[in-house]
Amino acid sequence: MRIGQGVDVHAFQDGGTLVLGGVPIPCDRSLEAHSDGDVVLHALCDALLGAAALGDIGRHFPPHDAAYENIDSRILLRETHEQLRVHHFRVENADITVVAQAPKLSPYINAMCENISADLQIKLTRVNVKATTTEHLGFTGRGEGIAALAVVLLESR
Repeated sequence: MRIGQGVDVHAFQDGGTLVLGGVPIPCDRSLEAHSDGDVVLHALCDALLGAAALGDIGRHFPPHDAAYENIDSRILLRETHEQLRVHHFRVENADITVVAQAPKLSPYINAMCENISADLQIKLTRVNVKATTTEHLGFTGRGEGIAALAVVLLESR
């Protein structure tokens, strides 16, 4: 068994589409990034790669590479999952925490879990996404950006 953890943070920018866990969230802002800025899936990719000792998301999908500009992070997650499969790992579970003062994410949590379950080819009961605020403290509390933390358990086959 292998445990991995990942963290990602992006600042807000005006306009665009806010995407978390592969789900478009109604919002007047998006996250500033080279890709779609999906902090949920970026933290998850880092956790998966870390558990398998395969580096990090920046090593596999460099932010300066034009091939990843505005890319859907679900593609990155599926490619990360393929790397795990090649190295004989299977995802046992994933637990992700989104840290954001706004927007309210509870209506979108189930769809995020469904996307992750599908992309990692694991049962929905093995995926958990939750959201919290920082009670108006720090950069997330001031509404400057969003952070996500992920923990995963892999099994070697």
